[in-house]
Amino acid sequence: MTAADGARISYTVFFGVGPAIVILHGLAGSGREFIPTAEALAPRRVILVDQRGHGASTRTPADVSRLAFVDDVVRVIEAEEHEPVDLVGQSMGAHTAMLVAAHRPDLVRRLVMLEGDAGGGSADDRAAIGSFFRSWPVPFADRADAREFLGDGALARAWIADLEQRSDGLYPRFDADVMVRTLEGMSAPNRSEWESVSAPSLVVYADGGMFTEEQKADFVAGGRRVARVDLVGASHDAHLDAFDEWIAVLGSFLTAE
Repeated sequence: MTAADGARISYTVFFGVGPAIVILHGLAGSGREFIPTAEALAPRRVILVDQRGHGASTRTPADVSRLAFVDDVVRVIEAEEHEPVDLVGQSMGAHTAMLVAAHRPDLVRRLVMLEGDAGGGSADDRAAIGSFFRSWPVPFADRADAREFLGDGALARAWIADLEQRSDGLYPRFDADVMVRTLEGMSAPNRSEWESVSAPSLVVYADGGMFTEEQKADFVAGGRRVARVDLVGASHDAHLDAFDEWIAVLGSFLTAE
């Protein structure tokens, strides 16, 4: 799909029965890491979107504002679906999903946010994330070389699987500076948008995630039709390291009357 500013947005469709489930990955990820989730949700129709600046979508888009991310998702839904979808997002993708539900309630039947909130964060946090991504000694010679640097955790394995092969080695499918600019667009909390979401919503947190209990409780309290589930023994990337629990919670919510 070509966005309003010319950026190309890549997405993958898993054919099945509706209503469709649209899934949005987190910062520096791609739809690829949610393939197991899509397969586990069969026979439902699932769409995995590579958000701008990520995966097979335009790597260095000029516009990385929140509204640009929202418009991309809206365009994908309108191009592929004729009824409201179940919209699922993790971390940055959860924030995008929440904004889509706020701006276009006619397109969203249910909302699921995994390790997400209304946005925010400090300049120091953004700088630290940018420094980490810039520290990667790319190109990696091979995946073993990448594993030696990144480790063997669930998130590292997802990054390594997603590396792009070029003539001189393996590269991440994101740009560090674009990631920092994307985070800058999330620096102001979107509380009013969250408070306006009318779709039934599930907020899923991990006991080893990035939010404090106070932050979790405050965010959930600001929603209108919200259920909360906490995953035990999980990280911020619970869809990777607490997969069975994640699928059980997600499937239960999406099939409930």
